[in-house]
Amino acid sequence: MSSSPEADNVIRLPVAPRIIPRAEHSVSRSQISEYALKVMYRLRAAGYKAYMVGGGVRDILLGRQPKDFDVATDARPEQVRELFRNCRLIGRRFRLAHVHFGAEIIEVATFRAHHEVGEDDDRVVEDGRILRDNVYGDIDDDVWRRDFTVNALYYNIEDFSIVDYVGALEDIRNARLRLIGEPWARYREDPVRMLRAARFAAKLGFTLHADTEAPLTALAGLLDDIPPARLFDEVLKLFLSGHAVQSLHCLRRYGLFARLFPQVEERLNADPPGVGEQLIVAALTNTDERVAAGKSVTPAFLFAALLWPRLETEWHHALGSGLDEMDALALAADNVISQQVARVAIPRRFTQLTREIWLMQPRFRQRAGKRPERLLSLPRFRAGFDLLGLRAAVGDADAGLVAWWEQFQLAEPEARAALQQGLGEGERAAGTQKRRRRSRRRRKPE
Repeated sequence: MSSSPEADNVIRLPVAPRIIPRAEHSVSRSQISEYALKVMYRLRAAGYKAYMVGGGVRDILLGRQPKDFDVATDARPEQVRELFRNCRLIGRRFRLAHVHFGAEIIEVATFRAHHEVGEDDDRVVEDGRILRDNVYGDIDDDVWRRDFTVNALYYNIEDFSIVDYVGALEDIRNARLRLIGEPWARYREDPVRMLRAARFAAKLGFTLHADTEAPLTALAGLLDDIPPARLFDEVLKLFLSGHAVQSLHCLRRYGLFARLFPQVEERLNADPPGVGEQLIVAALTNTDERVAAGKSVTPAFLFAALLWPRLETEWHHALGSGLDEMDALALAADNVISQQVARVAIPRRFTQLTREIWLMQPRFRQRAGKRPERLLSLPRFRAGFDLLGLRAAVGDADAGLVAWWEQFQLAEPEARAALQQGLGEGERAAGTQKRRRRSRRRRKPE
């Protein structure tokens, strides 16, 4: 597919940008990281241009506290490194300077250009996709390399003005997310921009401009060619930044979720709007609440919840082949994880924890004898129990089981024994039989 019917309406750079003086905007140095200010002031003192750019400017204008402060300059990465002993150069696709101040990192990017490759350029394009882009220019060039208008505002440390080339201030006032340039071509340059469109729309509560929205469904398949490791980073930004529920809805609306989690999308489409979708929404809601409260969140639990609906399908299939419950679950877990990491490269340190959370689920039903104490002592018990609670909330597990475990965790030893005495006779007998079978297997032959 070539360009959109609205290609004539795409953003064109004006002859001169709009300069908003300090008296006419709300960005104050008191809202900017002292380290970002230090970087900009030192660049200026060395004779270079220095601007705060992107999300930091946008968020301050929206009344939010920025998480990151990025700097743009005409200094080359090597020149930035000469100015800061605490600087490290990273990236091959886009060469960047990271200036470290303890736990805080100020990212410094050299102005990039959008022109044809010359003998001194370092730009590689394949099938319309930018593989490497270290072509340097000036601020007039750099704005073209930004993705969305709201991320293309420049705060000038020299006179504290804001430079707006693309009508970004108007888009912020109208809560509108708009891509710079011709959308079909920009998405082809870097298909991950489609995920960024969904993420920023969800994060900011903005509406996608019609031209920005139009190509998404048609071009979603381009994500299949993105390296799985890069998609993992994008998934974390989508689901662990406090706007996971909105991100899910936006991704599914445009067929993007199916490119990240094809197994899960297939399962959800088979039973809409079933327990699986309710479980995922409940888990993401819980994640958003934890982020808002400043609590920790872990990718392992996120993937345990996201992939659970598909895991259940695989589990039931394995049970039908004659395997016992735990062996069937272990086989299903291996299958689901191996298929998923081919699309999103979840590191083994997370998939192992996800697997542990899953394998705990049937063990919560085993409450006789010493089994509850052993389960309670596992390092991942809390994560496993949290998944059980979410499952119970949507009708996928016994709510009475959750209540029992809540009491058991808080109870003294005598009270724990009483809770076990209150179990049904059948459950206590099953526990005794399992212990006897295990004892017979361990007995050495005479």
